[in-house]
Amino acid sequence: MLSVNATALEIVYDMIDWSEELKIKEHTLENGSTVLDCGIDVMGSYEAGLRLTEVCMGGLGTATLGVRRIGNVPLSFINVATDHPCIASLGAQTAGWQICVGEYVAMGSGPARAHELMQKSRSVLDRICYHDDAKCAVIVLESNRLPDDTATGFIADRCGVKPDEVFALVAPTSCIVGSVQVAGRVIEAAIRRLDELGFDTKKIQHAAGTAPIAPVVPDEMRAIGSTNDSIIYYGSVVLTTSGFDEELFKQVPARTSKSYGKPFYKTYEGAGYDFSAIGTDIFAPAEITVNDLDSGKTYHTGYLSEEVILESYTISGI
Repeated sequence: MLSVNATALEIVYDMIDWSEELKIKEHTLENGSTVLDCGIDVMGSYEAGLRLTEVCMGGLGTATLGVRRIGNVPLSFINVATDHPCIASLGAQTAGWQICVGEYVAMGSGPARAHELMQKSRSVLDRICYHDDAKCAVIVLESNRLPDDTATGFIADRCGVKPDEVFALVAPTSCIVGSVQVAGRVIEAAIRRLDELGFDTKKIQHAAGTAPIAPVVPDEMRAIGSTNDSIIYYGSVVLTTSGFDEELFKQVPARTSKSYGKPFYKTYEGAGYDFSAIGTDIFAPAEITVNDLDSGKTYHTGYLSEEVILESYTISGI
């Protein structure tokens, strides 16, 4: 059985070995938990963002960097791929674990979700027929603070592991690592949307995706807006499936949402900066292409929006 936690841990150890080159810093807490600062008191790097993205996918995907143009503007893009789409996405990368311990607040995602979901509710894991027996918990935390012993102890308890087997990688959205890793969720956005629509994601055999990496801005709320726009308005996903439902797949692109058409920051602000008050259909890629192995046919739906993404990024000519 594939283990998203054990496989991701190998990448974490590699990041620790190369921490100086990656511009990140390792901390060991009193309870033995390992914390990797990837952008709070350190600069972070493109490479650290790529590796964190691979960690978030449970080590079951690859992430690389490239440069493409949006209009006349060259921008960095992340390219991600996986041959285990539903496990890498629904069994690891999907965010949604709101961690609130004392004054510490973070959004948790990554392999530790496989443990947390098993302890709480197996519905998603049952749908993808997955469980992880690893004795470690690797978690990615979106936060502007590093967790303390109490926070990692809480994570350990929720995951059913010892505190010294918790490995937390932390980055705010408003840093290069944060910007890279959010764009790196482009495949996960498509898989999660298909799961919501009732498609059997185990039928998805391969997935590849690309999205622009939003320029870093210091304001965390605006960074949340622009990084999500990277997927909503310019994220592209290619899926290889064993089965296809035309009416269902038509509902995947973000353009089907009532919130579509304006920078996500405006939607987020209007919802009082509360993700739970926003319809989940907006959290989807701009377009998808599907190669159905059963029929041998290939389908495409959705489109990219150059106008909205450039408005979101607020790029000025000089």
